[in-house]
Amino acid sequence: MRSPRYTVLLANRKTGAVRRFTFVRLPAIASVLAVLALPTLIGLGARWAGKADLDNLREANDSLRLENENYRAMTGELATQVSSLQDAIDDLSRETALEPVTRQALDRLPASIRSRAMGGGFAATPLASTKESPESTFGALKDLLGALEDRLTTVRKGVEGRQALVAALPRLWPLTTGWLTSNFGDRTDPITGGAERHTGLDISAKRGTAVFATADGTVQLASFDGSYGNCVELSHGYGIATRYGHLSKFAVQVGQQIKRGDVIGYVGATGRTTGAHLHYEILLNNKPINPLQFLAKPQPVVE
Repeated sequence: MRSPRYTVLLANRKTGAVRRFTFVRLPAIASVLAVLALPTLIGLGARWAGKADLDNLREANDSLRLENENYRAMTGELATQVSSLQDAIDDLSRETALEPVTRQALDRLPASIRSRAMGGGFAATPLASTKESPESTFGALKDLLGALEDRLTTVRKGVEGRQALVAALPRLWPLTTGWLTSNFGDRTDPITGGAERHTGLDISAKRGTAVFATADGTVQLASFDGSYGNCVELSHGYGIATRYGHLSKFAVQVGQQIKRGDVIGYVGATGRTTGAHLHYEILLNNKPINPLQFLAKPQPVVE
């Protein structure tokens, strides 16, 4: 069934002109309803779009808050690690503090030996502070952490090198009892009466008195050696060696690892000597040096 048609007449009173408008009922009603519904639809669309934008903003805000919290947590962990590394470096630096006598003995070694053993200095890297954004703080702390890890490795190597050098330094008297009868340097030969260069210290003691290693090292020689008689020679590394002559017998063998204070032999009168005593030498790069500049403990006493 076709929709009925309607005609509307509009007359102008002044001119008498008449205008006729014809329309079909259903399309007209639909057009009117569409015009009336358009603002409502626009309002609903705007509302839905606004709600979607608000939801997106909330999600973005939640994401940023979570990211910020993660940055803060990671930054806090890095700050803790940085502080721990700084403390470790400070502790290691304090470990390098030596007794004045030991430090003086180390200072008497050539600079080339000290630098080879200990490497660079031990100054700690200061902990930096920053008030930048979390990302900048995180990056700065991460960089600082890496630098401190490298520094800790360097300091640890330096401390270990210094400890090894101190252990290799002959600073203990080789006898606990006895008396010093001849110093290092020029002297009168006790057998011929002529002038000679004495390369060590002569310490008189009773035959059979224990002789001690004056530093950590390895036994290089434990045998009869000409005028030294029964002789023990220890290598301590860094070009440092010690020699113990005129022994009555040995307490070590070649290749044995020795610690400072270990018994290596006993006082005797073997080799070129006029009586029971210990001839003690320190050699630096195979050249005899005065042992008195390294000995840190009091000389032995007479019993």
